[in-house]
Amino acid sequence: AAARRMGLSSAAVGKNVARLESNLGVRLFQRSTRKLTLTESGERFLQEIGDALGTIRNAVNNLATADGQPAGTLRVSMGTGFGRQYLVPLLGDFLQRYPAISPDWDFSNRPVDLIAEGFDAAIGGGIDLSPGVVARELAPAHRVLLASPAYLARHARLRTPQDLALHDGILIRSPQTGRVRLWTLRDRAGAQAPVTLKPRMTMNDPNAACEIAEMGLGVTLVAMPHAVIYLDRGTLVRVLPDWYVDTGMLSLYFTAARLMPAKTRVFVDFVVEHFRRAGLAERFSAIR
Repeated sequence: AAARRMGLSSAAVGKNVARLESNLGVRLFQRSTRKLTLTESGERFLQEIGDALGTIRNAVNNLATADGQPAGTLRVSMGTGFGRQYLVPLLGDFLQRYPAISPDWDFSNRPVDLIAEGFDAAIGGGIDLSPGVVARELAPAHRVLLASPAYLARHARLRTPQDLALHDGILIRSPQTGRVRLWTLRDRAGAQAPVTLKPRMTMNDPNAACEIAEMGLGVTLVAMPHAVIYLDRGTLVRVLPDWYVDTGMLSLYFTAARLMPAKTRVFVDFVVEHFRRAGLAERFSAIR
């Protein structure tokens, strides 16, 4: 894994580790044909040099500039639909400002470990902050119920959350667990009610669920960044518009470092400023 991240061969990494152990006069790793673990000495050595290595790495990253401009490969993780809809259109403006930065973006609907996987930043909601990672809040992470006008015209009217049990559900499978999560609706007054849709079908992509809902095949529950696209078109409308699911905040995650790489700093500032100018926090709020 280290070899892949560094662009080296496994043999080269192995030789460097062996050279380090020889120079230190201690064994840092326990090796077997199936497993590689740190020895007690290796664990202690890693703890003692970890902060220093991070400082050196960030200092080197900050030196990676071209004519005084931020430069280098910018690795960012984001959801597939969200990234294509809201981040990809910004690339032209971003690269015009920072031509020496080379984006390396990962589109996947999964939480990532920034430090272990070598990402500079990630955008998502409801991600646990691991040690060394901080977040800048971008917008509320709300989910809403949607259906097509044609579907609602053909089926029993929805007046309360309890009426959901009479309607076909286009459910979405969690990319983390592979299961359909049980969601709880709330309203402005703080009342709560479970989402009790009849499972009609299950998808693993929110845009696919919305497109199926456009066909009049059921009711779906999706995050507001996906929902607003269809709401703006008028092909889907909110079901029980006074109710929504609150999953916290949509945030931009990056490593907490005293010397943040310039490429990461300008990306964070660029995204935060775009969300502010475009009013996306208000557009992504389910509360009207």
